[in-house]
Amino acid sequence: MSVGAPERGRADAAELARSAAAAAVDKKAREVVELDLRGLVSYTDRFLICSGANERQTKAISEAIAELLAREHAIKPRRVEGLAQAQWILMDYGDLVIHIFTPALREHYRLESLWGEAPSQLLSAPEQELG
Repeated sequence: MSVGAPERGRADAAELARSAAAAAVDKKAREVVELDLRGLVSYTDRFLICSGANERQTKAISEAIAELLAREHAIKPRRVEGLAQAQWILMDYGDLVIHIFTPALREHYRLESLWGEAPSQLLSAPEQELG
């Protein structure tokens, strides 16, 4: 969706993804993966996918991401879905769409496999995967 350079002072999708990943890792998110969807879909540039151990943790991760992106990048999500059940929370930031799953739903939907042709990058260290 981004054409050319981002507006002055506005972070691009990759920078937003890394900021969101840092907030997620700070809340002990697991398997934080960024998918580069440029050229594959027209509605976003990147997905950030991560897991929380349970519904309480997925909510905490989503809150931490929203707070950090608002504070550091002055951006709010266009919409947030799934907060009530908190098994799959979707945060739409336009050029970045964030998916926060419980382990069972992440395994069920397998977004990384669905978008297997997209370049991906693991953004959490192995020691953060434990626990």
